[in-house]
Amino acid sequence: MIMSDSYFDVVVVGSCMTDLVSQAPRLPKAGETIHGHKFFIGFGGKGANQCIQAARLGVKTAMICKVGKDFFGDNYIQNFKDNDVHTDFVWQTSDAATGAASITVNDAGENAIVIVAGANMLLGEMELQQALPAIRKAKVLVCQLEISAQTSLQALQMAHDNKVKTIFNPAPAVPELDYSFYRVSDVFCCNESEAELLTGYSVNNVEDAHHAAQELLKRGCTAVIITLGPQGCVVLKAQDKTSTHVPSTAVKAVDTTEFYNPFRCFC
Repeated sequence: MIMSDSYFDVVVVGSCMTDLVSQAPRLPKAGETIHGHKFFIGFGGKGANQCIQAARLGVKTAMICKVGKDFFGDNYIQNFKDNDVHTDFVWQTSDAATGAASITVNDAGENAIVIVAGANMLLGEMELQQALPAIRKAKVLVCQLEISAQTSLQALQMAHDNKVKTIFNPAPAVPELDYSFYRVSDVFCCNESEAELLTGYSVNNVEDAHHAAQELLKRGCTAVIITLGPQGCVVLKAQDKTSTHVPSTAVKAVDTTEFYNPFRCFC
């Protein structure tokens, strides 16, 4: 158990996924078997990626999550420790396997992914209450939607009630997102497809993103960031009338899997 006087710069409440990655010339069609040229197992999950990236940037981080009491779960905890992430609030359960993602990546860097959330969905109120001392003393709390939405909302509310800055990534996006999420999000950060699903607006360029950000801001969050891939991102704050466009540097995509999760660490 973590000591009540401990503090963290960043606390992440979220998911851990073991990535089972196959690289192939192209993505298979339905019912088709093709030969790949490389396979590897990696550590994924939106929450875990954000937490480890924050730790690698040199800040004191803690992860609040649940993994299975299995080989993948043991490896995941060790990976956190290897990356200087505090694991006091990483629970293991025998009731479900560690979350897993089956990923196929083609030569163009495009992917197809199937996730099985497993133990991630068993993280709940009991664990959050045990982690409350760490949440209260955090500078920033980060959440997503790869765990129970109710658990994410409760974690954000706990942080908000204790004047902790909150960053919420509504992914995987759901069309009927509870409006309470907006009211407890200091920074609401999504990509263009998530913004489209949430607002009903088409988001193809910077101007579209500005209009979508205005709609999201009306729902109660303090600031909105919409990422636009090669077009960079659009930032709109509640106190500003106009948004800011931050362009990106052109790069060649190798694999876009989990590509923009570390972006949250810079919000």
